[in-house]
Amino acid sequence: MATVPSSRSYRSDARSGGSGKAMLMVLLGLLAVAMCAAVGLLALMYLKPVVGGAAALEPREVTPKGEYDPEEREAVTLFKNSKESVVNVDTVVVRRGFNRNTELLQAGTGSGFLWDDAGHVVTNFHVIQEAIRNRLTLRVVLSDRSEWKVNIVGVAPEYDLAVLKISDQAPFKKIKVGTSKDLEVGQKCYAIGNPFGLSLSLTKGIISALDREIESPAGSNIPGVIQTDAPINPGNSGGPLLDKDGRLIGVNTQIATAKGGGAGNIGIGFAVPVDVVNWVVPQLIRNGKIVKPSLGITLVPQFSMRRAGYLEGVMVASVEDGSPAAKAGLRPVIVDQDSGNVTAGDVILKINNDTVKGNDDYERLATGFKLGDTVKLTIRRGERTFTMDVELPK
Repeated sequence: MATVPSSRSYRSDARSGGSGKAMLMVLLGLLAVAMCAAVGLLALMYLKPVVGGAAALEPREVTPKGEYDPEEREAVTLFKNSKESVVNVDTVVVRRGFNRNTELLQAGTGSGFLWDDAGHVVTNFHVIQEAIRNRLTLRVVLSDRSEWKVNIVGVAPEYDLAVLKISDQAPFKKIKVGTSKDLEVGQKCYAIGNPFGLSLSLTKGIISALDREIESPAGSNIPGVIQTDAPINPGNSGGPLLDKDGRLIGVNTQIATAKGGGAGNIGIGFAVPVDVVNWVVPQLIRNGKIVKPSLGITLVPQFSMRRAGYLEGVMVASVEDGSPAAKAGLRPVIVDQDSGNVTAGDVILKINNDTVKGNDDYERLATGFKLGDTVKLTIRRGERTFTMDVELPK
């Protein structure tokens, strides 16, 4: 038979349960106090007291900067004096949004520089080639980050050069222009440009070599190119190469890259020499294209000439009527229609002081002809060797 507990025993059980809970709360409280004490002890062990009072909580006093050394002063001064002449050249796509507002999306970027007070900008042809091909918009960004629309004035793919014109008038700061004829291997040079979209980046190096040749976008060779180890990367194209006085000595155009990929700089960059730029740009501004002076001759194919026993120079195959060559008296190959006998044409051995080894040499040297030049030719005619001056049109 089950025993039913009395009310007395029930109340006794209830009181016993309440005492247990109170004891648990006391134990938890003691544990919390112990944990706080442990944290405090750790803080005392690992946190050092503030030395120096409230002053130690303030920013440190700045140590005064020392004077620039001569090389630093040269670079800092050059950048300050030149940066306003350097621009970004961007190819942009115009896109219309759902709300009919238009926005410009950058599709490509390069560098350039202000040529004159009128807002003409010089850059590489390959920088704007995509814009020409796909009829995209071009803009330039000045050093103050203002954006300007530009029009194409003229292009010279054979020299990888182009001239743009800012559509509005402003107080533009033109770049200082030097010469490339007296450059020396080993002298310092600086590049300012927009590598990988990083605007107004300055790099420094030396002229590593002179008279290099690189291929132009037109497929022809550009002679007299400057080689430099100043770091040049994609986006530098079209930017200025400067001497230590901040004078333009070349237009950064190409870089050599390692086999197997990688578009970064490996210490070999190329710039179109400023003397070429200073000849091309005025023509592009004036005519929109290069007006190439020519002697007015064609050449005998080199293999035919060598097979005939002429081992040096180039032979004149024909002379255009009224051309500078005709006026100077150059003689072409003559074939007697009756007998079939062939009289050899004049052989050009030198142009000015440069030896002409073959047809490629002639074409390379002829790219340097300028309007109004007097070209001195060394000619072999039969057994006689002599010089002849040819006046190019102005």
